[in-house]
Amino acid sequence: MPADVRLVVQQVVPDGLDGREVAYVLELADGGLTVWAGRVADPDLTFTQDRATALAIHRGELSAQVAFMEGDLRLGGDLRSVIDQAGVLAAIGDVLAAARA
Repeated sequence: MPADVRLVVQQVVPDGLDGREVAYVLELADGGLTVWAGRVADPDLTFTQDRATALAIHRGELSAQVAFMEGDLRLGGDLRSVIDQAGVLAAIGDVLAAARA
């Protein structure tokens, strides 16, 4: 990851396991990637979706783009900061795909 990139992405599933919220943070900083459970005060971008949508995206049964267009995936935050880092986010997707496998 480029050392000059700083990006914080929050994922929220309000109806996670046992009906409780599940939240994760993905932070790119200083050339590294860190992921942890929980919330941060001011993420650059927040993805919010219900459990069924999150599972379908995770399993590859639904693309995030389609979920967004259908209103099942909501985005919040500064979308410009994310668009500026599209290439970095694509690389993260490749890394996380390997971890999911």
